[in-house]
Amino acid sequence: MKRRAVPTPDAITKVNVTPIIDVALVLVIILMVTAPLMSVADLPVNLPAARTREAERERNVSVTLGSDGRLAVDDTNIPADSLRAVLAARLAGEKNADVLVVVRADTHARVVQVRALLDAARDAGARRIAIATRQKVEATR
Repeated sequence: MKRRAVPTPDAITKVNVTPIIDVALVLVIILMVTAPLMSVADLPVNLPAARTREAERERNVSVTLGSDGRLAVDDTNIPADSLRAVLAARLAGEKNADVLVVVRADTHARVVQVRALLDAARDAGARRIAIATRQKVEATR
């Protein structure tokens, strides 16, 4: 009886990168979903309603005014008297010249406070200012 040589499989010398790529893509997706939530202050704000929504994907600086008068720039709580200085520091530089300043004021905030906030943003050098609103859902007939 003649014996045949059984072929032995070659040793695996390459690393399978498919699972690594899968994990990396999942992490990127999680980062993309959670990143917009990180730049908003922790103050509870009830935004007024509006029919349009613009400038969501642009680079911007968020100024939040709570119903109790507390202020935050992006995710940092600040005293009201330092708003101009903080905004001027954020808007300094050529790359930040056209940054959109988004004012997020609570529905129950006093109009005088909102107006002072808008004036402070303008005095700090903001060229573009927007007021954040909730999108109003209209019922179809």
